[in-house]
Amino acid sequence: MNASFQHLMAEATRLTRAGDLQGATAAIQAALSGAAAPAASSEADVIDVEAREVETAVPAAAPPVLHAGQFIAGCHTEAAGTREYKLYVPPGYHGQALPLVVMLHGCKQDPDDFAAGTRMNDVALERDFFVLYPAQAPHANASRCWSWFKHSHQRRGRGEPALLAGMTRDVMKRYNIDAHRVYVAGLSAGGAMAAILGDEYPDLFAAVGVHSGLPPGAATDIKSAFAAMKRGAVTAPTGRTPPTIVFHGDQDATVHPANGEQVLAGSAGAAEAETERARSDNGRAYTRRIYRDTRGRVVAEHWTVHGAGHAWSGGSARGSHTDAKGPDATEEMLRFFFAHTLHTAG
Repeated sequence: MNASFQHLMAEATRLTRAGDLQGATAAIQAALSGAAAPAASSEADVIDVEAREVETAVPAAAPPVLHAGQFIAGCHTEAAGTREYKLYVPPGYHGQALPLVVMLHGCKQDPDDFAAGTRMNDVALERDFFVLYPAQAPHANASRCWSWFKHSHQRRGRGEPALLAGMTRDVMKRYNIDAHRVYVAGLSAGGAMAAILGDEYPDLFAAVGVHSGLPPGAATDIKSAFAAMKRGAVTAPTGRTPPTIVFHGDQDATVHPANGEQVLAGSAGAAEAETERARSDNGRAYTRRIYRDTRGRVVAEHWTVHGAGHAWSGGSARGSHTDAKGPDATEEMLRFFFAHTLHTAG
């Protein structure tokens, strides 16, 4: 793969999918007209973030461009099965140790959709970190939900947790990933699985982000899953939970907001909360609760986004299940993550 074919148009607000200026111009024009973007070059396994939001037309003269990194398709197999993934490799990577953020999509989503909606690759472009997007297989779940609600997928060394941990370690071997700065986050079913991974692999993940998700052990089958989603689950903390940041809309009709409280209990423990109330630049009010351990370190944060439903707060309309009006969950999770390293997280 020749990475020089991948560009970020300086006049556009998002990355393009093409490998040359003419293709980039056509893609942006197609986005402006609402038509499908033209096919990328033969190197279809490496793409940029789509440019669906453009504020100005592309000038006739060639604009300055920036190397946009690579978005590479891959596949990983463990005893529990095989899953595909997409990996964002930042342009600033030249063999040095960099952080890795694992992003678990929600039901009916895929890595490309989730990357577009959260804008995580956009931020990785600026700050130089890797982003891994595992893809749930349709044969495992017709709606592409992670199997957080099945007892066979809730423990270390078994099922999807083992597969996802193995995939993460494989990427760490292929690239120079800083083993002290590996994080996992997810939305909805992905958030529930992220919480499980944090509890079951605290030696791998330095911090966890759970958006509109559920706590580990919230359900063991479909019936108990719907009950937990509707009313909220009551679970016992494992005592192994890494530092965790939770986002949840208080008008979420898909996953009851009480589940966010239970997710937080594992890392917050009995700590007293510092509370602040504010409003995002885009209009939604929120309440942020901060929990510190006995040494004063922040070990948990809970963001209640008032008026928000089941959607990634502060996300882009380029992806599904996003709420642009809320505080920026992507930025806040990254701030929280990068304040924690594995050797200080316990």
